[in-house]
Amino acid sequence: MSALINRGNLFDDFFRDIGPSYYVRPLHGDPLPSPAQIKVDIKETPEAYTVHAEVPGVAKEDIHVVLDGNTVTLSAEVKQQDSTTKDEKVLRSERYFGAVSRSFQLPVDIDRDASKAKFENGVLTLTLAKKRAGGGTHRLSID
Repeated sequence: MSALINRGNLFDDFFRDIGPSYYVRPLHGDPLPSPAQIKVDIKETPEAYTVHAEVPGVAKEDIHVVLDGNTVTLSAEVKQQDSTTKDEKVLRSERYFGAVSRSFQLPVDIDRDASKAKFENGVLTLTLAKKRAGGGTHRLSID
């Protein structure tokens, strides 16, 4: 399935090449992230899993981690807004709001109480302690 062409990008590139004056791009040019843009590295030790997820440009308060048995769900709310100063006249104002979410399953259930999350420099680091018995849904707070 990864060999399929994304038609949106194909037509965007086509119109950008033949008629750049008709194609209006955002002023700051930062597109909203897609789930594939949350890059995740997962490492395993006998006691825990360590997950490093890249979530650049998102505030710590807008990142949510939910643990449900062996399923980990990462979600982030993206807010981008252009700003102007007091002496400027607004010619164009653009705001982008959206959410991105990504879930994955681990081989063993996660111990919710022993797990930790840390966010620093655009990288979310999860230390997910292994557990042998299941236990429901839990939202992890981020330090």
